[in-house]
Amino acid sequence: MPFSLLKYGLRDDYPFEKDADLPKPTDLKRHYDVVIVGGGGHGVATAYYLAKYHGITNVAILEKGYLGGGNTARNTAVIRSNYLTPEGVKFYTESVKLFKGLSNEFDFNIMYSRRGQLTLAHTDSAIRAFRQRAEINRHFGGDTELIDPQQIRELVPTLNMNPGDLPVLAGLWHKDGATARHDAVAWGYAKGATQRGVELHQLTEVTGFEVENNTVRAVKTNRGTVQCGCVVQAVAGHSSLLAAKAGFRMPILTYPLQAMVTQPVKPFLNPLVSSPALHCYVQQTGRGELVFGGGSDPYPLYNTRSTLDLKESLLAHAVELFPFMANLRLMRQWTGLTDMTSDYSPIMGLSPVDNYYLDAGWGTWGFKATPICGWTMAQLVASGGKVPELIEPFAMERFRSFRQVNEMGATAASH
Repeated sequence: MPFSLLKYGLRDDYPFEKDADLPKPTDLKRHYDVVIVGGGGHGVATAYYLAKYHGITNVAILEKGYLGGGNTARNTAVIRSNYLTPEGVKFYTESVKLFKGLSNEFDFNIMYSRRGQLTLAHTDSAIRAFRQRAEINRHFGGDTELIDPQQIRELVPTLNMNPGDLPVLAGLWHKDGATARHDAVAWGYAKGATQRGVELHQLTEVTGFEVENNTVRAVKTNRGTVQCGCVVQAVAGHSSLLAAKAGFRMPILTYPLQAMVTQPVKPFLNPLVSSPALHCYVQQTGRGELVFGGGSDPYPLYNTRSTLDLKESLLAHAVELFPFMANLRLMRQWTGLTDMTSDYSPIMGLSPVDNYYLDAGWGTWGFKATPICGWTMAQLVASGGKVPELIEPFAMERFRSFRQVNEMGATAASH
């Protein structure tokens, strides 16, 4: 059998789909109706929905690196909607709905897997907060409930119920919790967008903007200047830096966020398990690897370096949750950049520049919002600046009017 597979893979007439790959690189045109800065999941999703559902195809995606090579490639691929506020729950619930149908939408397998997420409560105050979250989630269409220690043991028999002398008193069980292949999501959107005429320009860095009468007239890049009808910013951890080039400031600080993965082992852990008190979450991939994640580093930095300090502290908490993991070997460690707002909610919609639209402030929750971001940002652009109701609460103006959407306690591993 292995020899037959090798022969099949090396055949000259190996079957392939002619349009499976992205189009070859082209020169930049002089003008685009829409320029999307950022070729990650959010950028290509916006282009896809603009092309497919609004018929807007004169679109350029400008990516300074390569497709999905930023935070899209550096997250832990968790999908969930068990947030704290009505605004957040409604938004992420719609994203989960879209994720469920993406493989059919693309005719391309994103390896979506509904696993469930279990968040552990170690104190009475955490139980009260979880009860509130469960009620809000159910009210707005989520599938979340508060469960007791016995139910937790049945879900995760290998879990230490007294990690770090913090007994597990209850859990928030989010049945809609899932995972998907982050690179498959990016490629699915990019393939669908480019097949409809959208141009993806990799290795194309935006260096500035030509702004006249509070309107962006052109985008400057390392490959020349292009005129545009409007601009969509979707650059994650570099959001504040790009906004400064357009002439305004954003209430965002960027922090490193690290994660790591072990060698593969036989499947034993189906749900994602997180402990906000221990600042740690653990999941097992479809290939058997164990992924560990936690809170952002405590210092602002635009560097994707990994650190021994985080590795030691995060793994110590993971071993407290699952003591036998101490025998596993770590394979790799990586870092992304989180663009954090003070209320832990995104910034979406209008900016101080008339035709410059914002998709920013995603912190640690950007991947799970990919489909709904693309959907709503496409609506915003196609309507000429009319903000969809679903993202109205995430306007940057809320920081001026003191209408923050506080999601600080809703992270899988609190910061």
